[in-house]
Amino acid sequence: MAQWIRFDYQEKTEIGTLTGDTVSEYKGGLFDRPQPTGRSMPLADVQLKAPLVPHSIFALWNNFHERAQKESQTLPDVPLYFMKPITSVIGPGQTIYRPRGHHGRVIFEAELGIVLGSTCREISEEEAGQYIFGYTCVNDVTAIEFLFEDKAFQQWTRCKGFDTFTPLGPWITTGIDPDGLQIMALQGDKVRQDYPVSDMIFSPMKIVSLMSHYHTLLPGDLICCGTSVGARTMKPGTSIDIVIPGIGKHSNPFDDLSG
Repeated sequence: MAQWIRFDYQEKTEIGTLTGDTVSEYKGGLFDRPQPTGRSMPLADVQLKAPLVPHSIFALWNNFHERAQKESQTLPDVPLYFMKPITSVIGPGQTIYRPRGHHGRVIFEAELGIVLGSTCREISEEEAGQYIFGYTCVNDVTAIEFLFEDKAFQQWTRCKGFDTFTPLGPWITTGIDPDGLQIMALQGDKVRQDYPVSDMIFSPMKIVSLMSHYHTLLPGDLICCGTSVGARTMKPGTSIDIVIPGIGKHSNPFDDLSG
């Protein structure tokens, strides 16, 4: 198992691994066999960034049995998903902003993120693990009123694609089995979401396999696996923690844009 990070140090953006409180620097591309430089530094001396700038972002809807039952949704036969712009990505500690001039609800959604490490096309579920680089914490933020603003067309990309609406991190954890993971969202000291990956309608391996039959998946693609019950409105001046034991804890404050 390794924890891969992306960070700013001495006015440069680098990649590396984190062991305890020590960062080991690597050179090269994250998905192109990076090599250690031999340089290390304390975690306290670096500024963590989102662990990757995704190539593409796919995000699933209606992928948990408990939520589907609560909302009386029919279980899908195939993954239902949309795409988010990479400009929505932010890293640890960065602020999630309500869109300027928008006074409606902005909702957090704790999710597991799958990071692809190599190109795949039409692979089986059994092969999927070979193409997954690792996993990260994702907050799939939603300005929910925009979804139904047009009565004829649900605007998934618009309501979920604003700048700052895809916090992810704090690192990518490799070499773990996702099936036993638990996903949580904390709003202050209150646990708002707490659900198991095992409740997914489509498991991480199944998602990658099926989606590889619809598109060629590329290194750096991020797949957000959907959320379960408990997603709520965020309040300005508060923070949201996405916690997945075995991966990490990702925290972001929420606020309004001025003007």
